[in-house]
Amino acid sequence: MKRHKSGFIRYLIMKKFLLFSLVFFGSYAFSCSKVLDHEVRVLDSTETLNLCQYENKVVLAVNVASRCGFTYQYEALQNLYSKYGKEEFVILGFPSRDFMYQEYSDESKVKEFCSTEYGVTFPMFATTPVKGKKANSFYKTLAEITGKTPGWNFHKYLISKEGKVLSFDTKVEPDSQELTSQISKLL
Repeated sequence: MKRHKSGFIRYLIMKKFLLFSLVFFGSYAFSCSKVLDHEVRVLDSTETLNLCQYENKVVLAVNVASRCGFTYQYEALQNLYSKYGKEEFVILGFPSRDFMYQEYSDESKVKEFCSTEYGVTFPMFATTPVKGKKANSFYKTLAEITGKTPGWNFHKYLISKEGKVLSFDTKVEPDSQELTSQISKLL
């Protein structure tokens, strides 16, 4: 009888431990900051993903356009991604037609342009509004946190691993000391 009783007690203790582990570690593993907890569609596809997959990385979110005076910034963005991409850093591109329709309406053209003209390998998402009431939920959150919305294409939001957000105007070049020093600090 004692043997069965001690085995049962061990069973209960183990069961409580497993339940505690699932509750504590399970919720920790799936927690995501408000800034990244958004579903977005991948460029030129039906696939969606949650930006939480970039949690614990330094994220540079950029609204981009293929036919803009600042489109040349793709080159510096790709260079940044090539340089820091292995160090818990990612660039997320969000094509937008918010500024004088300077982005193709056909996402396959956007994808082809980015790939062939600038060799873009960082994640690119569906063409979407990034300002005002029609902005996607991610950009609404960025504007809410920083108090700043994109004034033009190639506005940049730098998000720390802890979810703090800095905003950089279009004219701040991706390879500028102002931006790269902040990226280095956050890495």
